[in-house]
Amino acid sequence: MRRNYSKWFLTKVKHAIIDFKMIQDGDKIAVGVSGGKDSITLLFILNLLKKWSNFKFDIYPISLELGFNTDFSPVEQFCREEGLPYHVEKTDIGKIVFDIRKEKNPCALCSNLRRGALHETAIKLGCRKVALGHHLDDAIETFFLNLFYTGQMSTFKPNTFLDRTGLWLIRPMVYLTRETVSAIAKAENLPVVQNPCPASGKTKREDIKEVVNYLQKRYPKIKERFLTAFLKSESPLWDPKQI
Repeated sequence: MRRNYSKWFLTKVKHAIIDFKMIQDGDKIAVGVSGGKDSITLLFILNLLKKWSNFKFDIYPISLELGFNTDFSPVEQFCREEGLPYHVEKTDIGKIVFDIRKEKNPCALCSNLRRGALHETAIKLGCRKVALGHHLDDAIETFFLNLFYTGQMSTFKPNTFLDRTGLWLIRPMVYLTRETVSAIAKAENLPVVQNPCPASGKTKREDIKEVVNYLQKRYPKIKERFLTAFLKSESPLWDPKQI
């Protein structure tokens, strides 16, 4: 662990957890681990907090095998070295999306199926919270996706209760940018698994990323401004008082 940069990013994560009441003592938290840099960085951060912070909780990393023969062995080794109870749930999601339904725009259906499988697995493991690796850039991109494609000014919440399942979805990295998350993954040499999805890199979200990147080049502080808007506008999209 490189102490020269650990303090500030952990502080931001702890602030998000406290601001939105994400973690309470005794929580059993499932961590969705796709194998990408965002989710493995989330697992790394939560494991650090579990070891070194005042938060008292247990974490249960979960990966979904979608039918693409993904090699999760690097994640498995990481979890084994850290003493974490890693679980890989086998599914037929890839077959359903690409072979049975033959979706031209597969991402929405795949996302819904993955969400359902992750939630079911979390409940099976006795967890009542699911931690997701979304960061500030994801929130900004979701805002633009909703604005451009549905005409709504909205994004996901840092802490959301799902009535149907009784689960809480928490996003501890919402105060971190994509650049920060990538830097942590690189500096700590975290095990990143290649995404085998045939639709990878061809999504609407990828198009929106280009928009956000363009805006950041023109307005370098735009991500900070979005975070301020999410938290402190007259009708904030993220209101800790609503938790």
